[in-house]
Amino acid sequence: MAAEKKGAKSAGKIKIKWAVSAIACPDDMRATIKGLGLRRLHQVVEREDSPETRGMIHKVRHLVEVVG
Repeated sequence: MAAEKKGAKSAGKIKIKWAVSAIACPDDMRATIKGLGLRRLHQVVEREDSPETRGMIHKVRHLVEVVG
């Protein structure tokens, strides 16, 4: 019943926002940002909530935000 509510959160999804520029970051962090599907600063993408995605977010946690 709760999943049928209007505006309910999708099961197994997580929203990620690119918040801080990656100009001074190493290439592996830039590749992680790109791997998450982020192309522009302040862009929000929705990805599957998996351990792999969580690990990528953890690696660049100072550059991204998890949006509610």
